Amino acid sequence: MNKSVLLAALLCTAAVSGFGQRKLEPFKAGDRVVFAGNSITEAGLYGSYIWLYYMTHFPERRLEVINGGIGGDVAGQIYDRLDGDILPKKPTVLAVTFGMNDSKYFEYLDKNNPVSDEKRKAIIKESYDSYAKIEARLKKLPGIKTILMASSPYDETAKLPGNVFLGKAKTMQGIIDFQLASAKRNNWGYVDFFHPMTEINLREQQKNPAYTNTGPDRIHPGSAGHFIMAYLFLKEQGLAGTPVADVKIDAAAKKVLKSVNAKVSALRSSGGAVSFDYLAKSLPYPMDTAARVWENPQVQTEALPVIPFVKEFDEEKLAFNGLQAGDYSLKIDGRSIGKWSAAELAAGINLAVLKNTPQYEQALKILALNNERRGVENKYRNYFWVQYDFLKGKGLLFDNSKAARDTIQNNIEKNIWLRVKKTDYDEIVDHGDEVKAKMEGLINEIYRINKPLVHRVELHPVK
Repeated sequence: MNKSVLLAALLCTAAVSGFGQRKLEPFKAGDRVVFAGNSITEAGLYGSYIWLYYMTHFPERRLEVINGGIGGDVAGQIYDRLDGDILPKKPTVLAVTFGMNDSKYFEYLDKNNPVSDEKRKAIIKESYDSYAKIEARLKKLPGIKTILMASSPYDETAKLPGNVFLGKAKTMQGIIDFQLASAKRNNWGYVDFFHPMTEINLREQQKNPAYTNTGPDRIHPGSAGHFIMAYLFLKEQGLAGTPVADVKIDAAAKKVLKSVNAKVSALRSSGGAVSFDYLAKSLPYPMDTAARVWENPQVQTEALPVIPFVKEFDEEKLAFNGLQAGDYSLKIDGRSIGKWSAAELAAGINLAVLKNTPQYEQALKILALNNERRGVENKYRNYFWVQYDFLKGKGLLFDNSKAARDTIQNNIEKNIWLRVKKTDYDEIVDHGDEVKAKMEGLINEIYRINKPLVHRVELHPVK
């Protein structure tokens, strides 16, 4: 199938994929949202980006987003972790994703035993049989709002070096089909990462054949891919079009024409200059500048050219009518922000994308704390990896005795992942209360400093 035909098929599938299941509601104050999945979830980025939006856009709506991912997991392993890892987090909302690992890997390279339609059906059935246990368990927990999420895609079409598991995406589609059917059957929420992200890949690869929103391994999205996932999730929640603020001032009439999600007071206009006190009820969304996924160079801002995030989620619009022709300088709290023409100001400027405003700098502090929180939370994910991917197989799940720790030490040289994760496992076992207190302290600090402040805005004609 060529790329144009595949794109048309994906558009058709995406158009009908969301029909029938429950509309996804925005999170509410007090929610405990657990994202359960594999290594893509364990990376902690898309969940962290979603929470960051709530931290900045709804500063009074305190909630918690919790990582429940473990690298390498398939549906059966997620089921195994429900009672020991996921449900003890007491979710009010549980979002579950799987499919990348369930759909297999190197089987697609075996020329002597290729993945036939019959073999593909067997792979899909294996995943479904495991998922059926998850479904049955969650149906008995009506107090938890369940969301199923179709996996981010395996990118077969990017022109990248290395193995290509041709046919894997088709198997993933079979898994997505039963996930969607389950969401409809149970009136659960559903978010599709697979089709929109594949559509973006195919569209952008027409311009740059090496483009991918996954990564060099075609599997793990980098920071940009995770941000696209966060965008798709928030959009499914119906939050697109909710401005940071939208303010319009008539300078000639000395009047506030519009004030959406903001309060304007003490307005003055004289000699072409305008000033007022400005309190937005939200903060701009701060963008990270570092690559956060191992061996993936993507940074978050690389997603902005391919998704309309700024237009739909990050507009802090400020407009002025009634200005004389010419250029004007804008100051906030006495700080020079920039210069614009009267025509540009009449059309409106987006303060949210200006990184030198006091409100953006406030948002950056929240970003830094949220990144630190994610780093602390990762210790727990490493702890649970040791429990489920190592100790469970030794009959020592949640033992944490000297025998368990000796077993870990005796295997550390031949198990690279155990070696990587042991330090965090030890810290949780030995200092779990301190780690928990640090995490809670970071969350408390975020919700202390995330309240928008009143700023003095001044507009002066440039002489």
